[in-house]
Amino acid sequence: MMTSIRILLVDDQSLLRMGFRMVLEAEPGFEVVGEAADGASGVVAAQAEKPDVILMDVRMPGMSGIDATAAIVRTVPESKILILTTFDLDEYAFAALRAGASGFLLKDARPAELITAIRAVAAGDAVVSPRVTKQLLDLFGSRLPAAHEGAAPGAAAGAVADASSALGARLEPLTEREREVLVAIAEGLSNSEIAVQFVVSESTVKTHVGRVLLKLGVRDRVQAVIVAYETGLVLPKQG
Repeated sequence: MMTSIRILLVDDQSLLRMGFRMVLEAEPGFEVVGEAADGASGVVAAQAEKPDVILMDVRMPGMSGIDATAAIVRTVPESKILILTTFDLDEYAFAALRAGASGFLLKDARPAELITAIRAVAAGDAVVSPRVTKQLLDLFGSRLPAAHEGAAPGAAAGAVADASSALGARLEPLTEREREVLVAIAEGLSNSEIAVQFVVSESTVKTHVGRVLLKLGVRDRVQAVIVAYETGLVLPKQG
């Protein structure tokens, strides 16, 4: 028997939650296990229900969706979080990705898009298309924490060197091919496109991607792309 995908809805708009629930409960293999109207309640519900996928608004009274995402990633790491946003290039959505969300979805997405996105994130795939993820990072890359952030003025140069070394160390476990695959992911290529580029099978690419995620200690492709930017393996566009 197919196991149902268990979903938690976290949004302060009751009508939106109702609409999502109606769509999802009409879909075979989906089960809405709870609702929450704010981030704090969402964290509590996530810890109690341990859903497969959480639809999370970013702007809510009290605890924001960003803080709730970070708390859930720490305490319920098996739950995947799909951010709900009004604008596709949204700084709040980007912050939520950095907090550990697996992707984001527009609130006015069509039902078919919502269903496809939930199935994708439940399967461990990125819901934000790689190209959109890259566009987000290009736009907001300058907001990534500077290596010297928080350092005393006199120690800034040494702090930069130490932080740079620490970031670079994250890439050390990767083989040369795995680094190439990480760059390709960060450049917005899908598995099939990476397979064509390296003249290998798509299953081989999936194996490489899995090893990259494991060695970097990240949840999914979105987080891998962020690591690629933070370590300087891929640089944000300027201007």
